[in-house]
Amino acid sequence: MKPVQVGLLGLGTVGGGTVNVLSRNGEEIARRAGRAIHVAQASARDLSKPRICPTEGIALTTDPFRVVDDPAIDIVVELIGGSDVARELVLRAIANGKHVVTANKALIALCGNEIFAAAHQHGVMVAFEAAVAGGIPVIKAIREGLAGNRIEWIVGIINGTANFILTDMADEGRLFADVLEDAQRLGFAEADPTYDVEGIDAAHKLTILASIAFGIPLQFDKVYTEGIADVTPEDIGYADRLGYRIKHLGIARRAPQGIEMRVHPTLIPKRRLIANVDGVMNAVLVRADAIGASLYYGAGAGAEPTASAVVADLVDVVRTLTTDPGNRVPHLAFQPDAISDEPVLPMGDAETSYYLSMDAADRPGVLAEIATILGDAGISIEAVVQPEPPKGAARARLILLTHRVRERQMNAALEKVATLDVVNGPVTRIRVEHLNGD
Repeated sequence: MKPVQVGLLGLGTVGGGTVNVLSRNGEEIARRAGRAIHVAQASARDLSKPRICPTEGIALTTDPFRVVDDPAIDIVVELIGGSDVARELVLRAIANGKHVVTANKALIALCGNEIFAAAHQHGVMVAFEAAVAGGIPVIKAIREGLAGNRIEWIVGIINGTANFILTDMADEGRLFADVLEDAQRLGFAEADPTYDVEGIDAAHKLTILASIAFGIPLQFDKVYTEGIADVTPEDIGYADRLGYRIKHLGIARRAPQGIEMRVHPTLIPKRRLIANVDGVMNAVLVRADAIGASLYYGAGAGAEPTASAVVADLVDVVRTLTTDPGNRVPHLAFQPDAISDEPVLPMGDAETSYYLSMDAADRPGVLAEIATILGDAGISIEAVVQPEPPKGAARARLILLTHRVRERQMNAALEKVATLDVVNGPVTRIRVEHLNGD
C-alpha cells in the first residue's frame, strides 16, 4: 500500500520535531498505522533558515495554500499558530477533502465549532491532541479512555511558563518580574509573555478540555481568566505555612446549575500530587464517577513531546482513512447531534474556598469587625494566621482561609471590608481548591 502523503504548514520547532520523529521511528509508526507516512511538502516563511530536521525529499515552499491545494496531499498538518490565516488554511484543506492535524489550541478554542462542522460535512477528520498539554495524551484519555464515565471536574496545570515562574518564586523567594525575566532568557517565556502569564493560553486549552469532558460547544469567551502577575513571594510563603502551594490552574467543573470554566492562581494542598508538579511540566487531574481521580503528567511543550502528539494523531487518521465517517470517534467526544446546551456559569456563580490577605490595624476588635462582615455574607472562616508584626508596628498582616462560598458573596463582602478604616490597601484574594471528591 502506498505511503500516506503529508503536507506540513510550518517547519519550526514542532514541525521540525514531527519530521524527526517520523524519520527516526518511521518503521515502527508504519507497523502501527498499517501504512508508511511520508512528509511530501512543507511550507515555511523563510526557506533559508536553518532547520532542526532533514529536509531531503520534502518539497519546500513559502506558500502554504500550495500545500493545501495539492491533490497529492492526503493529510495537512497545521503548525503555524494563530487563528486567522490558520483558519482559512484549515477550512480550505477540509473543502479540498483533506484530513487535518493541528497543534493550534487558539484555532480550536476560537474556531473549532465551525471547523468541526465543516469536517463533518466533508467527511474528514480534524485531530488536535497536540493542542493541549503537549505530549500528554489527555484528549484521547478523556474522549476515549474515559468514555464510560461521567466527568465531574478537570483541573490542570496547562501552561508550562506560568508553572515555571511560580515554582521558581516558591523555591527562591523571588519576585514575579525577576523570574519572568529569567524565563524569557532561558526560552521558557516569549518576548511578549501575555498569553502565558495572563492565562489566555491556559484558557484556550481549558475550553477544549471542557468541551470534550462535558459535551458542550467550544466557548472560549465564557472562561473566567486571571493571571499570576499579582502573586507575591509573601503569599506563597503564607500558603506554605498553611499547608498549600499556589499553582496557576485551569478548572472545569460540572455544577448543578451548569458548567464552571475558570483559570486563576489557586491554593491546593501540598499533599496532592498535582501540587508537586514543578517547572515547565504539565499535569491534568480528572475526576470521574467510575474511575475516580486520574492524573496525566508530562512535558507540555517542546519539539519532540508535541511532535509525539502530532504523530499519534497522524497514525489515528491513517488508521481511519477507509472508515465510514459515521463510525469515527467524534471530534468533541460526543456525537454532533448530542452536543449539550448546558450553560456555562458566570464567575459569580462559581463556588470555591478563599485565601484572603490584608494589611490591618494591630489592635483588639479588628478581626471581629472583618469576621462580622464575612459572617453577614454567609462566609465561614476556616483558619486565621496573623504573623508577628515588627516590634512597635501599628499594623499587621492578617491571613484568612474560608470555607466554600459563591464568588458573588465574596465579592460583596470584600467591597465592605475595603471600606473599613482598619484595613489599609487592597485585599489579596486567591481561590482555594482541595481537590477531594466534591
